[in-house]
Amino acid sequence: MSWDEWEQLKKEASGRSSTAMRLNQLPAEPTDASGGQGDLRVDQKDLAAIGDAAFRLHQDLERSGDHARVASLSAASGLTSQGFALGKALDHVAGHWVDQVQSLLDACAHISNHLDYTKGAHAGDEFHIYGTVSSIADLDKGFDERAGR
Repeated sequence: MSWDEWEQLKKEASGRSSTAMRLNQLPAEPTDASGGQGDLRVDQKDLAAIGDAAFRLHQDLERSGDHARVASLSAASGLTSQGFALGKALDHVAGHWVDQVQSLLDACAHISNHLDYTKGAHAGDEFHIYGTVSSIADLDKGFDERAGR
């Protein structure tokens, strides 16, 4: 693309009536009777699979990311010791690499841990609900016996 083409495209874009952001999307679907929208469903099996994938990604990234860090720092050291300015630049890039890999590792761990926690929390909720509903059934049975039904 030439500079003239770029300038022409900028001019055309600025001449449009609206400069607000526009998103391409499908029209909204009508809501169902319960007030919800769509039919997205997820179960514990799906959540467990996502959590497991995040855990495996964390392990693989930790191993591969560390290999890249060691290789980059070694190359940077070798270049620097031979008087190449590129060694210092590579060392700088390797430092940023370490920071970025750590951010990704933290995100993977957060996803995995959160889904593990969610699974346990929901299991506890299910146990509580089962106990509560069972108690209500026992109470109803007692009232029925008292009423002579």
